[in-house]
This record gives sequence, C-alpha cells and structure tokens, in this order.
Amino acid sequence: MPAATPSRPPAATLDQPVYEAVLDAVMHGRLRPGERLGEPALCERFGVSRTVVRQALHRLAELRILDIVPNKGATVARPGPKETRDIFAARRVVEAGIVRMVAARITHGELQRLKQRMRAEHEALHQQDHARWVALAGGFHLALAELSGNAELQRILTELMTRCSLIVALYEAPGESTCEHAEHEQLVEHLALRDGSAAAAAMDRHLLALEARLRLPDEGMPPIL
Repeated sequence: MPAATPSRPPAATLDQPVYEAVLDAVMHGRLRPGERLGEPALCERFGVSRTVVRQALHRLAELRILDIVPNKGATVARPGPKETRDIFAARRVVEAGIVRMVAARITHGELQRLKQRMRAEHEALHQQDHARWVALAGGFHLALAELSGNAELQRILTELMTRCSLIVALYEAPGESTCEHAEHEQLVEHLALRDGSAAAAAMDRHLLALEARLRLPDEGMPPIL
C-alpha cells in the first residue's frame, strides 16, 4: 500500500491579502522600522477577524520582518549591524547563483526585456522620479531571480530583499542610492555575453558596494532612526 501523501495547505489562505499588503508596504518603505501595526485597523481594512490578522503577522514574524512582543503587539523589525552583514552575505551567495543560472539560459527576448528595464531605470533617474527609480532598481534583482526559473530562489530573494528594505530605511546615508544604474548595466552586458562567472563577480561587487554605502552603528549600539 503506497504511503499517504501529506496534504498541502491551500494556495490562498484567508490571511494572504493581509500578509501581502504588509509585506509590500515594508518593501516599498510605507511601513518604517519600529512602526507598530494595529490589529483593529488591519481587521477593519481587510474585513477579517483578529485571528486571521494575527496569523498573517505571525507568518511575517517568522521571516523576521516583524517583531511580536506578547501583550504589546507587532512592530516592523529593526535589523542590527550583525544581522545586516548576515543578510548581505546571504544575498551575495544567492544572487551570484541566480546570475550564473540566468547566463546559462537567457533568451534573446528576455535579454531585450532586461534592456527595456534599463532604459526605464535611466529615464526615472534623469526625471528625478526617486520612488519609481527605487522600485525599478529593486525590481531588477527580482526580475533576474524570475529569469532563473527557480521558484525557491525567487522566494528566498524576495524575503532577503524585504529585509534589506528595512536595513536601507535605517542605515542608508542621506543622498546615497540603494543601487547604481551603471552596475546594473554591467550585469546585463555580462549576461548578454552568457558569461556567468563575470556576472557573478559583478553581482558580488555590486552588493558589496551597496552594503558599503550604509552607515552601520557600532556593535551593541541601538539602530539610529
């Protein structure tokens, strides 16, 4: 008799809209590190019970996007210096692997779409549309993950980049940019040549430069808001 197959949870649960909305707000800076999330407001906005809201918040806490303190509720996480370094180290490993995979399989059409994205980034940059440019720059990394064809890598990178959004909100120096447009262009050039090693090395330099632009406090000091 064959072994029973474990049942899978439904693709969409009742808490999914709350989960996705909070995740998106964190990733795009509408919710800031240390900001408190009121359960009653979320219940009213989404028309769901407090149990459903708490389920969504606990899922986000498992990703370390929220902190939940008993009897105090949920707040947006505030990553410390060590956590920041760990997250960037993880991103370098994950994204180097992603671009190697993309270089080996990218099609002409996919390459053209990446170049269109570069043009959109350039346009937003020169129009000084900072919000649009930040969204496009972050979306570039997620677009590469999608091109890898690996759903697990996409999921992992989405989580890491959401936590990076918290880090940028806490530690990015005024006037600095989360991503440099020229660095993205170099990556696309390496992918066009199907050079996975060069693309991985360029991604590593890109993420190291991004991390270097942060102003991290001394170990043990509280984050500066």
